[in-house]
Amino acid sequence: MFFNGGFEYQSMRKALAQNPNLLRTLLGLSFTLIFMLSYAVYANTIDTAYYTYTTEATVTAQSSDEGLMFERTHDEGDSTTTWAANVTIDRNNLTWVNVTAEDLADGATLTVFDAAGLWTHSLLGTEDARDFSCSEDCRLNQTTVLDEEDGLAIYHGLAVTEPGARSNGTVVAESQEEAESMASSIVNNRHGSAILRITIIEPGNRSTTPALNIEMVNEALDEVQPFTVDVASEFIWALTAVFACFAIVLLPAFAIYAVSRRREQANEARLAEAEAEDDVGGADAPPENGTKSSD
Repeated sequence: MFFNGGFEYQSMRKALAQNPNLLRTLLGLSFTLIFMLSYAVYANTIDTAYYTYTTEATVTAQSSDEGLMFERTHDEGDSTTTWAANVTIDRNNLTWVNVTAEDLADGATLTVFDAAGLWTHSLLGTEDARDFSCSEDCRLNQTTVLDEEDGLAIYHGLAVTEPGARSNGTVVAESQEEAESMASSIVNNRHGSAILRITIIEPGNRSTTPALNIEMVNEALDEVQPFTVDVASEFIWALTAVFACFAIVLLPAFAIYAVSRRREQANEARLAEAEAEDDVGGADAPPENGTKSSD
C-alpha cells in the first residue's frame, strides 16, 4: 500500500491511533476473508468436473532377427538390390509406427508405404526438438523415403496426431459415465490400412540382409477417474497464499499504527513529565507579595 502525500499518511495514523477498534476490525476481517477464500479453494478440489484418464500401451515388434522375411530382387541394369517386406498392422487404436534399418550400404534408401497414410515429420521422435508440434507441423504421407546416414535410417510415423489418443489426458464432464464416453471417443480409433510395406534399396549386388526392426504401439483406454488433489496440502497452500496477500496489504497499516502508538505514548510520557515538573515547581514557589508571615 502506497500513500501519495502526507495527508493520507496523517489520516491513517490519526484513525488508527484514535480508534483501537479499527485494528481489531481489520484483523477480524482479514482472517474471515482468508478462511472464506481457502474454503472456496477446498470446495473446488472436492467437487470437480475434471476427469483424468490413462491409457495402456501394447508394443508389437517384428525384426529381421526374429523371422521377418524379405523379398530380394537384384536389378542388373540399375545395379541395385531391393529388399521388401509386408508387415501386418494391428489397426485398433494404433498410435506409433517406428521403423529402424541398420547395416545399410552407402547410398541406400528406406521407403515406408502405408495405404491410409501416416503422419510424419523430420523432427518427429526427436527429444530435443524446439518449436515443434506434430498436430500443426506433421503431414499425412502414404510414402516416405529416407536416405541412410552412417548405415542407419529411422522412420517415425503417427496414426493419430491427437495427443490425448496416445497418452494420458483430461476431460470435463458432468458424470463418471459421460467422462468415460468422452475419453473413449478420444482414445479409440481404427487405422485405415492393415499392411505396412517396407522397401530397402541398396546399390550393387547385395547378399547380406539389412537389419530391420519394426515397432508398432497400440494404446487402449485404461482408467477414468475424477481429478483429485491432496486436500490438506492444497488447503495449507491456499491459506498461506491468501494470508500472504492480505499481509502485503495490511502490514503497512499495522506499521503505521505501531509507529503512531509509539509516538503517542512518547508524547504522553513527555506531557506527564512536564505536568509533574509544573506541579513540583508550583509547590516550591515563594509566597506572593503582600503576604505577612506569622510570628
